[in-house]
Amino acid sequence: MKLIRFGEINNEKPGICVDGGHYDVSGFIKDYDEAFFANGGLMHLAWMVNENKTILPKVDEGIRLGSPVARPSKIICIGLNYADHAKETNATPPAEPVIFMKATTAIVGPFDEVVIPKDSVKTDWEVELAVVIGKKASYVDEANAMDHVAGYCLHNDISEREFQLEKCGTWDKGKGCDTFAPLGPWMVTKDEVADVHNINLWLKVNGEQMQNGTTANLIFNIPFLIAYVSRFMTLLPGDIISTGTPAGVGLGFNPPVYLNAGDIMELGIDGLGTSVQKCVPYAAN
Repeated sequence: MKLIRFGEINNEKPGICVDGGHYDVSGFIKDYDEAFFANGGLMHLAWMVNENKTILPKVDEGIRLGSPVARPSKIICIGLNYADHAKETNATPPAEPVIFMKATTAIVGPFDEVVIPKDSVKTDWEVELAVVIGKKASYVDEANAMDHVAGYCLHNDISEREFQLEKCGTWDKGKGCDTFAPLGPWMVTKDEVADVHNINLWLKVNGEQMQNGTTANLIFNIPFLIAYVSRFMTLLPGDIISTGTPAGVGLGFNPPVYLNAGDIMELGIDGLGTSVQKCVPYAAN
């Protein structure tokens, strides 16, 4: 199944994507949140859609899509998880996963605008595969880790490199700015992805190819990451692990290339759809 959330910001409704069409399931499902995943929501949704697929209301074309997962308790990101990306940033490939967090207030929809933060001069892009947790995970074994996965979605891990690398402390300063986590268009359930460790991911800026990689080049694979992260924190249903980005980020160019207001990012992952974000300048409310 492909799960969507649609409607105005902070007022999204749950839906599904079937045969290219979007359908409203809010009459049966409250939202795609922690309670949904924790209480067998995917199984119930599959049954409900099968029983009612001919009468589900169709969602109007052109309606805004939000993040396919309602605000999770946390977004855990893995840094330097592709050797080519580590190399381009002059970093040593890590012996263990690098973990940082993104604020949940960074989450926006797949076609929403991305705001260049106030005083930013080094805003960058990162196409990533995001894993959505479906079942509580604490100290799980790698062999059983995939039992805790609900599905996958496309994530643009936008980063402000000056905030991240030059302002002391952790990376989080440059990762959690508002609008820095576009997710979607869909959350695709894991049964629809034949081999999550062999899919292509790419990103363009203003039509120019910047990133073109494959999850076959992950340093740490998804079962290992889930088991590893669950040693340090409990993963709750609906939580997201973003698995890292391949080479081609702006920081890696010589000289570096960064985003400006008006720039357009287009990105995608095989089977998980595409998204587009326009960069806009910060404006005080």
